[in-house]
Amino acid sequence: MCIVLEVSRSGFYAWLKRGQSPRTKENDRLLTEITEIHKNSRGTYGAPRTHAELKAQGEGCSKNRVARLMKGAGIRSKTRRKFRNTTDSSHKNPIAPNILKERSGASSPNEIWAADITYIPTNEGWLYLASIIDMFSRRIVGWSMGPTLKTILVVDALKMAIGLRKPPPGLIHHSDRGSQYASIEYRDLLDEHGFVCSMSRKGNCYDNATKESFFHTLKTELVAHEDYLTRDDARTSIFEYIEAFYNRQRRHSSLNYLSPREFELKFLAALGEIKAA
Repeated sequence: MCIVLEVSRSGFYAWLKRGQSPRTKENDRLLTEITEIHKNSRGTYGAPRTHAELKAQGEGCSKNRVARLMKGAGIRSKTRRKFRNTTDSSHKNPIAPNILKERSGASSPNEIWAADITYIPTNEGWLYLASIIDMFSRRIVGWSMGPTLKTILVVDALKMAIGLRKPPPGLIHHSDRGSQYASIEYRDLLDEHGFVCSMSRKGNCYDNATKESFFHTLKTELVAHEDYLTRDDARTSIFEYIEAFYNRQRRHSSLNYLSPREFELKFLAALGEIKAA
C-alpha cells in the first residue's frame, strides 16, 4: 500500500497514530449538539433555526458550517406540503371593513389579533380548529376544537383569548368573511369588549397571511406526519404542540429567531414590566 500511495512506511504508521484532527473532533461535537436540537424541535428545524439555537447556547459557529454539517449527516427539516383552506362567505350578515390594509403591523401585544379556522383529518372525521394569534408576537392566545363548524367554535376561542390576555378596548380583531365571524353572537362578543372588527377582502388570502402561516406551520410540522385515529388523539396532539412547543419553544424567523413567549418577555423587560407570560 505504501508503494501504491508513494509514501514511506514510517509516514504511514505515523498517520495512523495521529488520529482525528482538532477540527474533525470539533465538528463531531457540534454535530452531536445539532442532532439533539433537531430532535428537540421535533424534526422541524432547518439550518437557520438550528444555528439560532446554537447561538443562544453560546456556540460561535457560522450558519454555513451548521448547514454543511446537517447536509452531510442527512439532517433536514420536515418536508413542507400544501393544504387548502375553506371559508363559508355565502351569507347575508354584515361585513366589516378591512382595517389591517391601512396598518404596517402591531407595535405591542394585544393590539391586533387575527382569527381563522382550519380542519384536521382523523379516522373519525374532520376536527375543526379555531385559533387566534397575536400579530405582535405570533403567539396563539386562544383556540378551540370541535367536530363541527358551528359558531360556538370561534366564540370559545375568543373567550379563551379574552380570559387569558384581558385586552383593553380598541383591540383590532381581524378575520376572514366566514359566517361564524360575521354571526350576531360573535360580533356581540366583540362589541361587548370594545374590540374593532376588521375583515379580509373577498377572496384575498394575503390579508390574513400571518394566521394562514400558523396553520401552514402546524400542518407541515405536525399534522402531515400523524395519522390520528380519533378526534381526541388529534386534540391532545395539537394542544401539546401549541402550548408546549409553538408558543414557548419554536423559534420564529420573523421574531429574530425568538419564540413568541421570549419575544413578549423581551418587550416587557424593555418597558420595565417583567412578569410571567
